[in-house]
Amino acid sequence: MDRYPPIADHGLVGDLQTTALVSGKGVLDWFTSPRFDSPSIFAALLDHDRGGWFSLAADEPEATCRQLYYPDTAVLVTRFMSPRGVGEVLDWMPPNPSGPATDRHTVIRVARAVRGTVDFTLDCRPRFDYGRAPHELTLGPDSAAFRAAGTAVHLQATFPLERSGDDVRGRVTLDAGQAAGVVLTACAGGEAPAPPTVDGLTERLWDAVNFWQDWVRTSTYRGRWPDMVHRSAITLKLLTYAPTGAPIAAATTGLPEQIGGERNWDYRYTWIRDASLSVRALLDLGFVEEAAGFTDWLGDRLRDRIDLPGERLQIMYRVDGAPDLQEEVLEHFEGYRRSYPVRVGNAAMDQLQLDIYGEAFYAMAEARTAGIQAGYQAWKAAAATLDWLAGAWDRPDEGIWETRGGRQDFTYSRVMTWVAFDRGLKLAQDFSRPADIELWRRTRDSVLEQVMTRGWSETRRGLVQHYGSDVLDASLLLIPRVGMLPPRDPAWLSTLDAIDRTLVRDSLVHRYDPAASPDGLRGSEGTFNLCSFLHVDALARAGRRQRARYAFEKMLTYANHVGLFAEEVGPSGEQLGNFPQAFTHLALIMAATTLDEVLDNAAGTAQGARRPPR
Repeated sequence: MDRYPPIADHGLVGDLQTTALVSGKGVLDWFTSPRFDSPSIFAALLDHDRGGWFSLAADEPEATCRQLYYPDTAVLVTRFMSPRGVGEVLDWMPPNPSGPATDRHTVIRVARAVRGTVDFTLDCRPRFDYGRAPHELTLGPDSAAFRAAGTAVHLQATFPLERSGDDVRGRVTLDAGQAAGVVLTACAGGEAPAPPTVDGLTERLWDAVNFWQDWVRTSTYRGRWPDMVHRSAITLKLLTYAPTGAPIAAATTGLPEQIGGERNWDYRYTWIRDASLSVRALLDLGFVEEAAGFTDWLGDRLRDRIDLPGERLQIMYRVDGAPDLQEEVLEHFEGYRRSYPVRVGNAAMDQLQLDIYGEAFYAMAEARTAGIQAGYQAWKAAAATLDWLAGAWDRPDEGIWETRGGRQDFTYSRVMTWVAFDRGLKLAQDFSRPADIELWRRTRDSVLEQVMTRGWSETRRGLVQHYGSDVLDASLLLIPRVGMLPPRDPAWLSTLDAIDRTLVRDSLVHRYDPAASPDGLRGSEGTFNLCSFLHVDALARAGRRQRARYAFEKMLTYANHVGLFAEEVGPSGEQLGNFPQAFTHLALIMAATTLDEVLDNAAGTAQGARRPPR
């Protein structure tokens, strides 16, 4: 077992309430229960010695390992090829798409011999509450129960298990055509599940396969990259908490943006920014139910604050809408490859990021195109938010990237403020809703004037990160998509050229230059995958379709072996940051659909069939 496998050397499984990561060698090294943001049961990815893991792998030293997903599903297949035989382990969690929140979550692992004879070894070492809570073990011939304060893990196998200290090991030899299985159930207590059988697990496998393939079949995407687009869609679905419809930013906490550095954050929460942008990506694929689920959740957050003073939205929440994300450091964890500190919770919850209002109204306006309409009470909360924002938008804030270097007049925050009022006006008109139209229109126009005067740098010949600076920022690549400037406006093209010269490295895009714009943190970071895909989108809209397509194809080569992306790409092409990252996958979908439309328009120009990208 590798002490710390590469971040990218993992596949993701989940049941739509929590997830687990399985390495390319069959080691489950990250799992939380009962929710994404719950304390871990396995966290060897953050501390090999203290975090705990669950391995089911071929005991073949010369085996070559390969990993893939069963087509159009979240069923992960890890293959082991050796001179003695070929075996595979199938991992999945039975999906729970419409049930209420539950404390019972199951990981199923089935080992099979495909050719020859394969020895499989099981090693299960749970470590509860981020490795802080000791457990007791009760062992039977083919079952085990691990119990810590308030939590239990039941492990049941179709082959014998034996004690290894307070942990469990097992071994089974399979000939071609034979299979064995193990079921891990995490719960708050109660009786153990019924003992599994191979036939029963096979039936449950096909139930999971049918669920995912039936869901993907509803996609309306007919473009050039169906495999990558649908893998991204499945990933977004896996990262969405089904009981509330709230998507999280990533499945993990503490994975570094720089190996050995301090930029190690907890992304297991719902960002207004990320989730709002996912609405357009989901709608582009025809997934209306998922988009509606989030906009309903968003409406609840607006109603929560309608009669209260202060900010109308927090930048992030827990999946149930709770606002408390108090940050703490797991001082006993060494961190992934000694990337310390390991944080849980997120202190950025208290930051001021004015862009979130624009992203929220962007989501509501995009939902409108699919017939998703807010009810009257939700509209009253939205209108009250814009009335309040009209007197509160012109303030320094921390900006989209949650920097900890002090507040500035960030240009992107102003751009999204313009979006908030622009989309609010459109929604009021389209649905004939009561609104202070004149106030909103005056504010929208004032924001635009301010951005184009104070946000413009004659030195850079473009819009910059914040007023009074010459620093470029890739967040501004969203400007043509949200429509504040046309994609071929001279001022925008000049800004795009400035970003190309400064932040783009062979299709990879930095968010900004921390050396030129200190963000209050030590160290550096890789290029930001979201920005790389936004760059593709902006190039395509600007008519630079050949560059856009080449950049997109290059970006796809940075996906891991099963089509997943982390947050960033490091200096040697390695994936960095929390994994997998929803922001990256939603931006991939947005770039693909824009590029498809631009390429289709180019091909159909001779026939007069041309329409602007959404």
